[in-house]
Amino acid sequence: MAHFVTIAFAALSLAFTAPAFAQLQDENANDFTEKLEIGISTDEIAITSDFRGADLTIFGAVDGFDPSLLAQGKYNIIVSLEGPKDNATVRKKERVFGIWVNTSSMTFELVPESYSLSSTRDIETIAPPGEMGNMGIGVDHMRLVPLGFVGDGSNLGEFRNAFRRIRETSGVYERDPGGVQFISSSLFKASVRLPANVPNGVHVVRAYLFRDGTFVAAKALPLRVVKTGLEQVITQTAHEQPLFYGFFAVLLAVITGWGASLLFRKE
Repeated sequence: MAHFVTIAFAALSLAFTAPAFAQLQDENANDFTEKLEIGISTDEIAITSDFRGADLTIFGAVDGFDPSLLAQGKYNIIVSLEGPKDNATVRKKERVFGIWVNTSSMTFELVPESYSLSSTRDIETIAPPGEMGNMGIGVDHMRLVPLGFVGDGSNLGEFRNAFRRIRETSGVYERDPGGVQFISSSLFKASVRLPANVPNGVHVVRAYLFRDGTFVAAKALPLRVVKTGLEQVITQTAHEQPLFYGFFAVLLAVITGWGASLLFRKE
C-alpha cells in the first residue's frame, strides 16, 4: 500500500501575493448593485513559540442588497484566510523488499502553506463546481499545477488527492460550512482558523459574495503574521546570518556534548 508525505520549500516573495490582492480589492463581476466590504481588527498578529492556534473573526457588510433576495436566503458569503505560497512536493512511498522507500514524487507550484475556509453553507451548494473551480475557491478546487511535469497525467489526480488529504489531516487546511453568519440585514461575521504551525509572512483574507449562485463581488485584505521572542531571534539569525548561526549551532552541540560527558562519566 502506498503512502504519501509532503514537504514545502522555496519561499514565495511578496511580488506574487500583491497582484492577486490588487485583483480582488475592488472586483465587481457584472456591474451588480451589491458592494462588499470587510474589516479585521488588526493587520498584524504576533505569536509566540507556545502558540496553539486561534480563531480570527472577520466582519463585513453587503451594501446595495435586495431585501427580498436576502429574505429568501439568496445571498451567500465565502471567506478564506490564505497563507504565503510555497512550492510543495508530495512523495509516494511503496514497500520494496520489505522496506518503505520513495518511488515517485510530484511538486505543485506555489500553493498556500495554510488555508482556512468558512462559508454560509457548503460551497458546493452556493455555486456550480465549475465556477468554484475557475475561481480556485475551496480546498477541492485549489489550483494544483505540477512544476515541470512531464508525462501522460495518469497519476496527477492521485497526487492531488494525496496533497489535499495530507494538508487537511495535518490541520493546516480547514473548512467550516456555516462559519459565516449574517448578524443583521446587511452585516455578517466569519470565523477562520490560524493553525498552531501558522507560517510567518503575509496572509490574505478574501471574501466572496454570491447572489443566487452567481458571483457578485470580492474583497481582500492583507494580514501579516510574525513570530516573536526567542524563536523569532533564532529564525531571523538563521536567515540573515547563516554562517554565524551554523557556527553557533556547532559550538553549542560541542559544549553540550562535553558537558554531558563530564556529568555522566564514571569515576
